[in-house]
Amino acid sequence: MDKNRIIGSAKEAKGNVKEAVGKLTGDAKLQADGHADKVEGKIQNAVGGVNDALREVLKK
Repeated sequence: MDKNRIIGSAKEAKGNVKEAVGKLTGDAKLQADGHADKVEGKIQNAVGGVNDALREVLKK
């Protein structure tokens, strides 16, 4: 498993928490920051998936 997948998943989870806290407290900036972290985590996770797939293809 690529390290980008692990880090991306962690960022996505952190973003979910920040977004939820922002919604609960009515803090639009915190909510937007959380959403941005979540999107960044999804992208990083996807990059890690591509790296994993390439690694598997190159092994064959």
